[in-house]
Parts: sequence; structure tokens; C-alpha cells
Amino acid sequence: MKKLVLDLDMGVDDAMALAYALASPEAELIGITTVFGNVPCAQSVANCLAVLELLGHPEVPVVAGADRALAAREPYATMVDVHGDNGIGGVELPVPARAGMGAPDAAGGAAVDFLLDAARTWGSDLIYVPTGPLTNLARAIERDAQAMRSIGGIVFMGGALTIPGNVTPGAEANIANDPEAADAVLRSGVPVTMVGLDVTHQTILPFDELARWRALGTPAGAAFADIVGYYFNFYLEHQGYLGGCALHDPLAVAIALDPALAGMLDINLKVDLDGPFRGRTIGDPLRLHDPQKSSRVAVSVDAPRFVERFCERMLRALG
Repeated sequence: MKKLVLDLDMGVDDAMALAYALASPEAELIGITTVFGNVPCAQSVANCLAVLELLGHPEVPVVAGADRALAAREPYATMVDVHGDNGIGGVELPVPARAGMGAPDAAGGAAVDFLLDAARTWGSDLIYVPTGPLTNLARAIERDAQAMRSIGGIVFMGGALTIPGNVTPGAEANIANDPEAADAVLRSGVPVTMVGLDVTHQTILPFDELARWRALGTPAGAAFADIVGYYFNFYLEHQGYLGGCALHDPLAVAIALDPALAGMLDINLKVDLDGPFRGRTIGDPLRLHDPQKSSRVAVSVDAPRFVERFCERMLRALG
């Protein structure tokens, strides 16, 4: 069985990704590292602990990571509207009975230590899925690129190659939150798979699914219906043409566990760091003819198969 580490900036779709991972028989979730993004890193730690307890898995370690971008001088302090005033749709969950490991800091110390130890311990049996800024991953590669090359897969949610970004015409939010970290990762030569808006905007959860969660009659089902209900309302107001909410982070976990869900393009990527397209993920012209491609980009997805699997596993996790 594969070992799985998630790296979460714990917002609404991160919570769904966590539930999906816990309900997946293909892998064992051995830990969560945290990062800023949808929320400050300390809030991400608190949200992860609370959601794990809600889902009946208080045994999973939660480790504090980077509290700011590589180039930032101050900790990130923003709450992103799409995720509510606490990152989980404004839903108040019981205060977790335990604390996370380590404390958020500029270098992502505790999270990077945890990730590198997992890489050295599990090697090719380890899958790592970051669904926020790539700051912790960049720090880990900086410290021990060989350890990160040795693992079974790195699949990150972020970027947009064939469609516009969602914070600027060129940039997707996770990459925009730390372009320098993403660029360092993509230029490092460490193999990664990008699951970006190209495919996540094709995987839509219909609104009526929330009624099935609530009908389970469990605290988790009711809480997740409220949490994701907030997310739905944001989508209806701002991207109603999608017909539901996009399953960004859960899709990254699903493709990490089952790569056959997506069609891939092998390409060497970079991130634009200057000018109006800062934060854009795009092919690197200097490595265009390099026969070795360090990145794979999901450009197509079997959306019906994934959404059906997602709905089944959510019912399992919440029930």
C-alpha cells in the first residue's frame, strides 16, 4: 500500500481532498504538512486538526510548515473569501483535543523535516500531494533534492497551462501565492505532475450532492454540507456557468492515486516571475528541446468517472 502525505492550506476543497484520501483504500495517509494560502498557516493547522477529529482520524500527524512565501518578509495573514472567514466556510467545529507538531515559520522547518524523513523512510512507496503554495516542497528540494527525487510521486494542485488563471489572466491562486517557490520546483528537475485549472474546472460537484451528505445523519455529513454549501454559494455568485463547485484539490489526490484518470502532456515548465504575467505556469523555452521532461501536466480528465468515485468516497468518509 502506498503511503500518502498531503500538504494543505486548509480551505474547503482541501477538506474534501482530506476526506477523499481517508476513504481511499489505495493509500495510507501518514501525515499532513501545512502551509499558508487559503488561510494563514496557523489556521491551516487548526482546521486540519478539527477536520481530522470530525472524520474520526485523530491519529494522523499534522505538522506546521511555511507561514510565508520564499520572498516574503512577513507571515501571510489573508483569509480568502471563497473559503469563508475561517477557511472552512465559517463553520465552527469543536476545538481539537490535540496540537499540531512544530510551529509555523519562514523556512517551513517542522513540515520540511517531516517530509524529508518520510521520503528517506518510504522512498518509492511515498506519494506527496501539495494543494497550496509549493513553499514547503521548494524548501525540501533545496535541502535534499535527491530524497525528493526518490519518492513515488509528487502531484500538486496548481497552475493553468491551456486556460486563463483564476486570480489574474495568467496566474492560478496557489502559484500566485508563491511564484518563486513554484518556479524553483519546476526548474529543479525533480519529477512533478501538475493538476491545474485545465482539468479541475472540468470536474464539478452538483449541488444536490450536499443533501445526500446531510441525509447520512452524522455530524460529519452535516458539517461538510454546511462547509461546502458556503463554497457552492461563492461559485454560484462568481462562476455560475460551471453549474456547481470545482473539485480542485480532491482531483489532485485522485490523480496521484490513479494516474489513469488524466491525460498528460510531458513538458518542462517555468513560472513567470516578472511583469503582468507574474505567476503564470508555461513551457520553458530554454528547455524546450531537452529530451528529459521533469513535469507532466494533466490536460484531460475522465470527469464522470472521477466525480462518481468522489461522491462514493465522500459518503464513506462522512458516514
